[in-house]
Amino acid sequence: KSLYKKLADCKRCTLYKKRKNLVFGEGNPYAALMFIGEAPGRDEDLKGRPFVGRAGQLLTKMIEAMGIGRQDVYIANCLKCRPPENRNPLPDELDSCRQNMNSQINIIKPRVICTLGKFATQNVLNTEMSISKVRGKFYEYQKIKVMPTFHPAYLLRNPSEKKTVWQDLQKIMKELGLKIPRG
Repeated sequence: KSLYKKLADCKRCTLYKKRKNLVFGEGNPYAALMFIGEAPGRDEDLKGRPFVGRAGQLLTKMIEAMGIGRQDVYIANCLKCRPPENRNPLPDELDSCRQNMNSQINIIKPRVICTLGKFATQNVLNTEMSISKVRGKFYEYQKIKVMPTFHPAYLLRNPSEKKTVWQDLQKIMKELGLKIPRG
């Protein structure tokens, strides 16, 4: 809560000028699993909650397929404010908000972080490598295991990749000792 209060009137980059709501993050503050996306979209900006649009509905289904609920994980984004017209985050915006993301990670202290898509992965792992090159393998961030995978919005456009993401999620499930459903 105190971090949220600190960020409520954040003006580190120019995105604050157009935001309707700060999209801080939500979920279990003691979660073993944290999902990090890139930035809020229109629905998220309006509601002040992460992953509530179509991609969010798919993320919720992905979490439920893992045998857990959305309330069991923590969900956040690299950026807490929506870029105009849902454009890609700019490097200076990601840099400005990195400290906020790092603070959230340090408060939640998850065992595993699942980065969703290119920008989240590159930001958390501090790499330029493409998501297709790094996904599916564990990396480390501050002694926390990180599994990069495709963003749910990408899956909506490329449903054939859902199987690939399910393989990534199963690796997370194994790491967390969750039962992997047969089928």
